[in-house]
Amino acid sequence: MILLGAPGAGKGTLSDWLLERYEIDTIVVGQLLRNEIARGTRLGQVAERTMKQGALLQDELVLEVVQPAIEAKKDKDWILDGFPRKKSQAVLLDQMLCKTGDELNFVASLKVPDQVIIERIKDRFIHLPSGRTYNLKFNPPKVAGKDDVTGEPLSQRPDDDPAIVRKRLESFHHENDPLLAHYDGALVSFRGKTSKEIWPHLSKAVEEKFPNLPRRTTPRNP
Repeated sequence: MILLGAPGAGKGTLSDWLLERYEIDTIVVGQLLRNEIARGTRLGQVAERTMKQGALLQDELVLEVVQPAIEAKKDKDWILDGFPRKKSQAVLLDQMLCKTGDELNFVASLKVPDQVIIERIKDRFIHLPSGRTYNLKFNPPKVAGKDDVTGEPLSQRPDDDPAIVRKRLESFHHENDPLLAHYDGALVSFRGKTSKEIWPHLSKAVEEKFPNLPRRTTPRNP
């Protein structure tokens, strides 16, 4: 399963809600890249410079973190969040899945107005170790400034600056139409201004597409 949408469209929040309900795993590409940045790797250094500019990383560099993450979840159900972001990446993903024998069954496109996203990101906080995302208006933490699961402090991402967000949105719209056309046969679109508005429609679509997907009976690991 893939979740597509602009930066700040709610992919992280909706992924978390799906993980809380179903026995599935998630691959959050942005978090994988932030892990590389935190470790100071060659890829992390390139990613940090590129993300601060609001641009997209080269396809091959992103694939360096995506491919091993997918291979590690062989024979599991997973959600891919944050990749692909353009048609050329989708083609690379198709080729990789063909080699690994995995199958892409469901592509969800989140449609949220740009101005809503810009306002939302101003109030967005993240738990950096896990990638869990909160919004002070729509999805606040139970304790201000603290992660619900670990109690560790939350922070804002450097690339959540409004000027950078606008540039990221411009890049997103430039690449999005060809990407959606690539996935036309498997694509389902969901419109809304908040994740809570989109959630019932997304969860219903997942239930219909995967009627045998097991429900989670125990809390997942942080």
